[in-house]
Amino acid sequence: MNDATSPGAAVPNAPPTSTGRSSGPDPTALLASLEASVGEEVIGYEPVVRLLAVAMVAEGHVLLEGVPGLAKTFLVRRFAGALALSFKRIQFTPDMLPSDIIGSVVLNPQSQSFEFRRGPVFANVVLADEINRAPPKVQSALLEAMQERQVTVDGITYPLPRPFLVIATENPVEQEGTYPLPEAELDRLLFRILLGYPTEDAEVEILRRHGSRLPEGLPASPLSSEALVALRDRALRVTIGEDVLRYVTNVIRGTRSDERVVIGASPRAGVQFVRAAKASALLDGRDYVTPEDVKNLAFWVLNHRLLLHPEVITQQYTSGRNTLESVLREIVKDGLQRAVVPR
Repeated sequence: MNDATSPGAAVPNAPPTSTGRSSGPDPTALLASLEASVGEEVIGYEPVVRLLAVAMVAEGHVLLEGVPGLAKTFLVRRFAGALALSFKRIQFTPDMLPSDIIGSVVLNPQSQSFEFRRGPVFANVVLADEINRAPPKVQSALLEAMQERQVTVDGITYPLPRPFLVIATENPVEQEGTYPLPEAELDRLLFRILLGYPTEDAEVEILRRHGSRLPEGLPASPLSSEALVALRDRALRVTIGEDVLRYVTNVIRGTRSDERVVIGASPRAGVQFVRAAKASALLDGRDYVTPEDVKNLAFWVLNHRLLLHPEVITQQYTSGRNTLESVLREIVKDGLQRAVVPR
C-alpha cells in the first residue's frame, strides 16, 4: 500500500523528541540486529521482520498468507531463534483435537495421580502452520490463548509464557479441505501479511546461499524474555497526541461508513492499531507516535478485517487493481484530512 504511506497535505504536528533514555535494550539497535540476523538466511523479508517485531512488542498476533515454498516456517523459526525465545510449531490437520494444542490431563502411572501435560501452545512464539486446515473447534482453542494469554483445562487456568506471539500461516490458493477463519479469530490478529514471490535479484541470492549449503545456526542472543516484556511496557508509555488518536479513530470509523464495505473494523481493531503504532515508534527510537506510523501500518492492520460488497470485489478482476488496497488507501487519506483538531 505504497501510496497510502505518502504524507497528505494536512499533517498534525508531532511533539518534540524526548531526550531522556530508558533502561533496557535500545529498540532501534534491537531491530537492526534482528533484521541482520534473520536476513543472513531469509532473503528479502526485511519489511516482514519489522512487522513481526512490532507485533511482538505490541503483543499482537500475525497471519502470514502466501503460497507454499516462500519460507514462511523458516522465517518464523529464525525470528524466534534470533530473539532466543522458545518456539513451537503446530501443523494443523483436519483430524486434530483441541487437546493437541493446549494439552490434556493424564494419569501418571508412577504417582497414580492426574497431572496436566502442557501442549505446544506453551511457548513464546507459536507457529500455527496452515491454520485453516483445522476444524473450527480446534481453531477456537486458540482464541482464549490469543486474547487472554492463558488456557483453561478442567476448570484450572494456566498462564502462558510472556512474551507470547502466535504466527499463523495459510495458503490462499488451495481451498480444498480447509475451514475459513471465523471473524472472531481474524479480529484477534494484529496483522495479516501478504507474502509474494521474491524479486529476481532476491531469488538469485536465495539460490546462491541455499543451493550448495545448509542453513547455519544463529549466534546466541543477548536478549531475554524479560527484556522483551520490558520493551512492551515501554511501548505502552509512548505518547500519542490527540490529533493522531483522532486520525486512527477516523480511519477505523471510515471503514464502517464506506458504502463499499459490508463489515468494517471493530473498536478492538482501533486499540490494537494504537498499540502497534506505539511499538513502531519505539522501534524507530521515538517516544511519540506520528501520522506516518499510522499510515505505514494501516493496510496490515485492516486488510483482514474488512468485508467488501461482492460487486466491489468483482471490479478487481475487470480493472486489474487490488480493490481492497484502493479502498483502504482512500479511507486512510480521508481520515488524515479530517484528523487535525481545531485549536
